[in-house]
Amino acid sequence: MDQIKSIPDIQIGNKTIGENSPAFIIAEMSGNHNMDYSRAEEIVYAAKEAGADAIKLQTYTADTITLDSDRACFQTGDGLWKGQTLYELYQKAYTPWEWQPKLKELADKIGLILFSSPFDPTSVDFLEEMDVPAYKIASFEITDIPLIKKIALLGKPIIFSTGVASMGDIDLALSTCREAGNDQTILLKCTSQYPAPYENMNLSAVKTLQRCFQCNCGLSDHTLGDEVAVAGVALGAKVIEKHFTLKRADGGVDSAFSMEKEEFAAMVQKIRNVEKAIGTGDLRFTSQMECDRGGARSLFVCKEIKAGEAFTEENIRSVRPGIGMPPRYLEEILGKKATRDLEYAKPLEKGDVAW
Repeated sequence: MDQIKSIPDIQIGNKTIGENSPAFIIAEMSGNHNMDYSRAEEIVYAAKEAGADAIKLQTYTADTITLDSDRACFQTGDGLWKGQTLYELYQKAYTPWEWQPKLKELADKIGLILFSSPFDPTSVDFLEEMDVPAYKIASFEITDIPLIKKIALLGKPIIFSTGVASMGDIDLALSTCREAGNDQTILLKCTSQYPAPYENMNLSAVKTLQRCFQCNCGLSDHTLGDEVAVAGVALGAKVIEKHFTLKRADGGVDSAFSMEKEEFAAMVQKIRNVEKAIGTGDLRFTSQMECDRGGARSLFVCKEIKAGEAFTEENIRSVRPGIGMPPRYLEEILGKKATRDLEYAKPLEKGDVAW
């Protein structure tokens, strides 16, 4: 498929995601609450104030996502979370389930969309009781077809991160949704590194995903700073997801690659400015261009001319502003005669020339 066809809009809460809509901007709380409920509430308020459209949670427990084992395959490796087992990490990072309905109630109250990433069937059932408006499938769950099918059958929008997915994985996930009667799918280009190096982002893949899978696409961005997110929108990303915290200095499992409120707000403003600047690509001459064209050059009388006197390079010139005859007529006019007296600094008109 070489052409991006018309892609249907998707509605999440009161926000539309589509070609002609602003980017849907998600603040990912993840484990940045640091196991403090009041901090989780502060993050919700701060995300709203920073201009986010949505706040996203993760719904799991250490027991629903992994096993309590210290075997080598259950170690976290050499990255940001080195020296822990998966079980130990998820015990620190999970969001207590009893908090989540209260956080959704708060988000609803202040006009912020709240949804979550479920990681097993019990978390899907729990989120359905909360009546979340959409679901997010994390990169490492995109191969969990039974989980995807269960969610797809609910008929709600599903956002997929594709950080560790092959093209075949993505195709199977989307096919599973279509077979369940759900075509409300969004793909996020993602690099599953924390933080993600710029050189590994491959932002151009946003357009590749759009072209290959004919659906709305966006970016789950784990880089430091906002440049990649802003560039993603310029390349057509209709969803932007960034991890969000109150202060990186407070620590936490994801704090190192999360944005603070002021940084997130600056990113949102840059994205909204870029969206205004992108335009439609239409090169037709507009009324604004006609107005601005007054700053261009045109032909003016630069030395007083008497009726019957010939036009020369000494008495007419191409200068700014552009309210006289266009400069393209200069060679044609030279040698012709004035039909009337012409004063200095008069814009030349066709009626001034004996054609």
